[in-house]
Amino acid sequence: MGNHHSSSVDPHHHLNVAKLAPPPPPPRAISRKRSTAKLLGCTSADAFEIHLDVPSPHAHAHEHIHDHESTTAASDQDEKRSFDPPPLYAYSASAVDILEDAAADAYRSFLKQYPEYQLTWILDALRRSDFSRLDRSGETYVDYMGGSLYPESLIRVHTGFLHRNILGNTHSVSNSSKLSSACADEARAAVLSFFRAPPGYTVVFTANATGALKLVGESFPFGETSGFVLGADSHNSVHGIRQFALRRGASIHYIESTDHGGVEVDEAKAVLYRSRPKNKHNSPSLFALTGQSNISNSKNPLSLIKYASSQGFHTLLDAAALAPTSVFSLADTPVDAIAISFYKMFGFPTGVGALVVREDFLAKLERPWFAGGTVDVVQAPGNIVTMASELHERFEDGTINYLNLPAITDGLRFLSAYLPFLPLRLSCLMHHLLGSLSALHHDTTGAPVVRILSRTPTRRLRAVGEQSDTGSVVSLIFLHPSGEMMPNTFIEYAASRSSISLRTGCMCNPGGAASILGLREAMAALPSDVTLAAFERHMGHELGVVRISLGLASDFRDVFRVIRFAETIRSAGPREALWAQWLGSKTGEAV
Repeated sequence: MGNHHSSSVDPHHHLNVAKLAPPPPPPRAISRKRSTAKLLGCTSADAFEIHLDVPSPHAHAHEHIHDHESTTAASDQDEKRSFDPPPLYAYSASAVDILEDAAADAYRSFLKQYPEYQLTWILDALRRSDFSRLDRSGETYVDYMGGSLYPESLIRVHTGFLHRNILGNTHSVSNSSKLSSACADEARAAVLSFFRAPPGYTVVFTANATGALKLVGESFPFGETSGFVLGADSHNSVHGIRQFALRRGASIHYIESTDHGGVEVDEAKAVLYRSRPKNKHNSPSLFALTGQSNISNSKNPLSLIKYASSQGFHTLLDAAALAPTSVFSLADTPVDAIAISFYKMFGFPTGVGALVVREDFLAKLERPWFAGGTVDVVQAPGNIVTMASELHERFEDGTINYLNLPAITDGLRFLSAYLPFLPLRLSCLMHHLLGSLSALHHDTTGAPVVRILSRTPTRRLRAVGEQSDTGSVVSLIFLHPSGEMMPNTFIEYAASRSSISLRTGCMCNPGGAASILGLREAMAALPSDVTLAAFERHMGHELGVVRISLGLASDFRDVFRVIRFAETIRSAGPREALWAQWLGSKTGEAV
């Protein structure tokens, strides 16, 4: 299938929360104490001190409320509300309109059903301090799987660092080059610390997670007796590795996806067992696991990595969708290599990813070429090449993105502070969103408005630090009152009219899309010269899903507005008006 584009806490981290995201003071005065926080940036960055107001630890003392003491009860409730984080509507930059009044009422009902949501109030403070542009613009952003939003303080910190310092190309020994090299070393150390990597791991900086996956694919020593095992519900960047394997005569083995995406553990183990290499050294084989699907919302069991390793496979984890909202430890799951993109994790910078890799595995990879920065000596003319002494340098083609690497260190510190709270918040929002969307029916026929296709969480989180069994993605299709699928392009158009940024298409994950859409047989029957347009004509409708994905800055109001948008689609009058506008916008096109 093609793809249609629409418009964990480590005590050893040197956290810089105060500098990056100081929460604003609440509207009512409460007992406070002063605390001080310091930030050290890259090696030569100036350290400086700022002050942060922190609520008194005694602010949340328990109150005893008795029915017969109504005056005292009312007073206690007022006092309790003064300590609770105020809803975001109190801080709206614009006047409170009818929508916001309705949202405030819905928010109170939501908190009664999900009181644990208030344990994540620090993320409300973050929304106000670092993502206030969302509220100023009125945009509802629900495409975090496509790319996280950058926190404004991270940009200020990084801009300030660039303003104060001079950075040069790392391939030199000047002062500016030494500073760049020091920042790169610090960024590598921050990545290893964030993923709890034990000794023996290193970091290769790439352009993105795709670049990291390609690096493994093109360099892995596949042979005619080798195998490459992967799940059908994987990103195209994982599927693409099969091209390198096939060119070297290796065999490809797929683990079928379930109807709701992901793999079934017993089936995965059976495929791995049947295709295990007879000799690990003479038949190097690779198992690529998708940590979390970007379309089906499935989290695959990381225990499969240990099993695959026991069967003689080298292991690769695509963590691009997993890392932004889940805690992952290389000490607990010692995979040979993981691929990540930093913009997926904290929004900035784009153009930088990493392969976090065991050094002994990296030493087995064979680059198909060499480039500037990867070599020590090159005979020209001639055939002699001596590769760089540092392993990671052999795989970083040309000059690394040295101007942006300091932002990686600060971004990981930033995310480390908030990541423990994120699964709980997203669990509340996901359960509310899924329940609300599933309850919607057309006002004319009573038919469902949406069909949810992605995997839904099986349990509700109750405490900070718990991890969800799924991601925070909802893939669905909207339905006409007759039950037929509405065109995704219409939903995309209607959502943009409501200032909602979502995604439609197959998300560069053809196997996952085929599974949740029930198109596995059609996928298997595709001709070799197929195009997406031809495939859609054959099926008689657009292919793909509407994807709503939540992330670091998501709050109740985002989910509320998505639900209100879906309610618009359920109502005949507003829907038909939008349909007419959409058709008018496509004048001259085939619909």
